[in-house]
Amino acid sequence: MRVTDDMIDPGLRLATKVVRLVVGKGEATEAQVRALKTPLMMRVSGILPRRGISVTDRSIRRPNQPEVKVIVATRTKSTSTNRPGILWIHGGGYSIGTPRGESAAIKEVLGLTDAVVVSPDYRLSTQAPYPAALDDCYLALQWMKEHADELGIRSDQLIVAGGSAGGGLTAAVSLRARNEGDVAVAFQMPLYPMIDDRPTPSSTDNNAPLYDGKTNESNWRVYLGDLFGDDVPETAAPARATDYRGMPPTITFVGSVEPFRDETVTYVENLRAAGVPVEFKEYRGAWHGFDALVKSSQIAKDATAWKQGHFTRYLESYFAPQSD
Repeated sequence: MRVTDDMIDPGLRLATKVVRLVVGKGEATEAQVRALKTPLMMRVSGILPRRGISVTDRSIRRPNQPEVKVIVATRTKSTSTNRPGILWIHGGGYSIGTPRGESAAIKEVLGLTDAVVVSPDYRLSTQAPYPAALDDCYLALQWMKEHADELGIRSDQLIVAGGSAGGGLTAAVSLRARNEGDVAVAFQMPLYPMIDDRPTPSSTDNNAPLYDGKTNESNWRVYLGDLFGDDVPETAAPARATDYRGMPPTITFVGSVEPFRDETVTYVENLRAAGVPVEFKEYRGAWHGFDALVKSSQIAKDATAWKQGHFTRYLESYFAPQSD
């Protein structure tokens, strides 16, 4: 899908020009993705200075494999021992990013509810291909369940959420939990998720700002490694799943001109066809990450209010008791 200026929401057009001026075409080849390094600033900035939020670094150990580092964020003055547990997974095309880069998102969640937010520093695709990131995120979810009392989490309300590649891992973690049956997920919120390695009409030849079709394909090639092609597991690319029964209730939205538009719409249709409760909205003229990058625009404000409203309602509505 070739994106022209008239297809973009008027409130995002100035930002579009700025992004294109700063980033240029923004297309990343596979070699460029493999050469990516997470900027140091993303590791030292973020939620630590956020007033009213307490952050703890933890490590999850496992036999014969690298430990998984996570951050645990809560409201500073909270004394509750019965809070929702939210696994928040950072984005970055599977190739960059850290939990501390999610400061605004984590602060937003804790502003909505007194919760325990756990965000894993999963292995990036440039360090190890699938299933490394999924294994790390799933281990963090299992750890939340097993340490619910210690963390002050109510075990019947474990939630998985994230945007972009974090949305893809959200869908993959929820799918794996459904398949394995060892952790019950109350609901999931995979925002504009990266879930289909195959070309779609919206991702093919997409030249939208910030994240385009060529970069998307390059990120998938690095994430999947030798698996790239036809024989891709559903927990690597959740859009490949054929059975959506038993998936957790879902909240998601997507922009109409971003590469992930079609895969998100299809994912929502498949969930609904399987009887899964879904709240979904498509924002006309929006490109990838618009709500985070151009917060002052009306369309971003609308998307944020919509997301927060449904997230709050789901907190009041959906619970999933653990089987053991």
